[in-house]
Amino acid sequence: MTEEKLIAALKSGNQKVFSQIIDDYQQKVFGTCISFIPNKEDAEDVAQEVFLEVFKSIAKFKGDSKLSTWIFKIATNKCLEFIRKKNAKKRFAFMQTILGNEVPLDKTSYFTEFNHPGVLLVNKEKSVTIYKAINTLPEAQRVVFTLAKIDDKSYQEIVEITGKSLSSVESLMFRAKKSLQEKLTKFYKNDI
Repeated sequence: MTEEKLIAALKSGNQKVFSQIIDDYQQKVFGTCISFIPNKEDAEDVAQEVFLEVFKSIAKFKGDSKLSTWIFKIATNKCLEFIRKKNAKKRFAFMQTILGNEVPLDKTSYFTEFNHPGVLLVNKEKSVTIYKAINTLPEAQRVVFTLAKIDDKSYQEIVEITGKSLSSVESLMFRAKKSLQEKLTKFYKNDI
């Protein structure tokens, strides 16, 4: 089935084709989600939200990009939305604590926990350090770096997913690498 026919079938509400899309993209979308959200259960929940969004929004798909690119754009946006909500809850809990209310401060290091099955490094401690460093990057740099280095997307795919120009993606990647190099160099100098 050509992509045009596939999209037409999706737009007409064909459940069988939608199930096929889920089968084809489920692991890839989960891989993208776990790259941003280092918790298996939350990444699975966000991946499910991605497919719900695909189902609800397929009528709006204009065909400006490949269907897969559109799906990964939704996945990236859903992950960032999840991260923003999680961080907002932490800030709210912190403010409640400062104001003396009895809401306990969430002291977990959620986005620096390391439960990512796709990245196998010799030492789990090094992995935690790397994820902590990645998580300190500004959002645009973190998105580009995560898509390129963890999710193994090409720069052209990142351009299509983020809507940024190629030069912008290259610049963000350069700054992310430089920043990570500085952060990790400082860490390992202090660790020795």
